Amino acid sequence: MFHRMLLAASVAAVFAVPGMASADTATSSSSSSSPAVPTMAQILNASGITTSGYFDVVYNHANRDLQNGFCDRVADCQNSNLALHQFGLQVAKQPKEGFGWLVNVTAGLDAKAFESYPFNTTGSGYQQVDLTQAYGQYAHGPVTVMAGKFTSIPGMEVIWQPSNFNTSRSILYTSEPFTETGVRVNYALNDAVTLIGGVINGWDQVSGGVNGGKTVEVAATVAPLKSVNFTISDYNGKLNSAVGGGAGTSITMLNGPTNVVQTGDRNLLNLVVNYTPIDPLTLGLDYVNVNQRNFAQLMPGSTDLNPLYSNNLITAKYNGFALYATYMFTPKWRLALRAENFNDQSGFHFGTPDTTYKEATATLSWLESDSFELRGEIRGDHATNPVFTVASGGFSKTLTTYAVEGLYKF
Repeated sequence: MFHRMLLAASVAAVFAVPGMASADTATSSSSSSSPAVPTMAQILNASGITTSGYFDVVYNHANRDLQNGFCDRVADCQNSNLALHQFGLQVAKQPKEGFGWLVNVTAGLDAKAFESYPFNTTGSGYQQVDLTQAYGQYAHGPVTVMAGKFTSIPGMEVIWQPSNFNTSRSILYTSEPFTETGVRVNYALNDAVTLIGGVINGWDQVSGGVNGGKTVEVAATVAPLKSVNFTISDYNGKLNSAVGGGAGTSITMLNGPTNVVQTGDRNLLNLVVNYTPIDPLTLGLDYVNVNQRNFAQLMPGSTDLNPLYSNNLITAKYNGFALYATYMFTPKWRLALRAENFNDQSGFHFGTPDTTYKEATATLSWLESDSFELRGEIRGDHATNPVFTVASGGFSKTLTTYAVEGLYKF
């Protein structure tokens, strides 16, 4: 009975709308002096609060078994899948002077890829919602102090997908920190140079966990010309020495203790360069070099992605670079190209020593409006050793993936 009364009231309200509109028009002169009710957007703008967000839906297909085997990327390790990869929402109040704050939430399939320790450990369970950023800040003159959780400095690509021009993430993106928890200070030396320094818990760590000491970050962002800008950053601190370097992971030593959490000094040097020679064309470079001490050397000739270790501790190294080119053919059509080379010579990052990984990606985008973008992508990966799992059995040196992405921004 209640549902029928509710339906009747709803129908009556629909038919009453034209009459109400006519009545409003007829009496507009008498009510014109009444103040208009502000919208939520107007209220937020008046208070200095900004909001933005997006929906990111992707269909991707791979010719190798990424779900049950090796995957050299972060967020698209599915064989054939259509999913909401990301829903991103950011709410912030960041005045030029005084106290401010920012909160950024990422939900969807990719959320688990960006979770920080200890939330990304198997025992805690992977979540579909990640608190990507949450920090307070204080700005005074050229100085801004941030405290809390925020995104990292290294790398060309970011978690916020609308700021990336390729659908898939680079191999280099897997080798750099995503987020940090700690304190960061930005000092704008002048309009062209900003210096950055901070103390953080470590790579992708909400808490220090088993990794021990803190990591120090230093960086400088420089824009010597209108067409050129670059950021150079360096991270140094005691971090996990197991394969992948993830917090909480352990290693197995031959003729020694098992499940050892081995740590050592890690240093990351990163350089990102952006150059716009002409308005439609943008070129980019991302270079990374990482050294990790106290890494238990992998068995010679091992191609196992989870091998045993020898008792010989070494300084592990990996390095790589990615080149980017983005060209706007028209205001609605954009082509983004990426090529990269990643050398995991010690096997510290991926677990297979003396292996070099290469990939080339082409992404064509149709920008239907400021709010909606449709992308199509093809990508080819190659490794010097057979690491990609073939569904029918065995391993291959090559991988090909295709993707279609719909991105709605608000």
